[in-house]
Amino acid sequence: MSIILAIDPGISKCGVIVADLTEKKVYEAVVINSCLLLKYVKKKYQDQKNIQCLIGNGTSSEIYINDLNQMVPNVIIAEEKNSTFRAKQRYFEIFPLLGIKCFLPREIFILNKNLDALAALIIMEDYFQVKFDFSKKIKTKTWLK
Repeated sequence: MSIILAIDPGISKCGVIVADLTEKKVYEAVVINSCLLLKYVKKKYQDQKNIQCLIGNGTSSEIYINDLNQMVPNVIIAEEKNSTFRAKQRYFEIFPLLGIKCFLPREIFILNKNLDALAALIIMEDYFQVKFDFSKKIKTKTWLK
């Protein structure tokens, strides 16, 4: 089992995905307050030692990269260009509109969604060139404080 922790860094919030590269399954998808990111990653590494950390190279990533390099071995820095924009498309692949909702504009269904976790998924899928599925027992949180 090779566990990947992918991060879409941001100034006020960060998207985080925990997935198994071998099984190509996502087990956790969260959006957390940026000030809690390092604490969250440290906890994950305490719980399971064989995690690989991948972080997008965009908004405020330099703030986290130095700290992550001191905390965990071999942090991967990946391209994240247009990941948030592409997360909107991926949202509807994961959560397809059904019934009468298909006839309404798609944008109204994602107005208040935090897409940061899906942006982390896009970064991870681009880097590994693999499409991940969501586990039936996935832990999803819109916001951790």
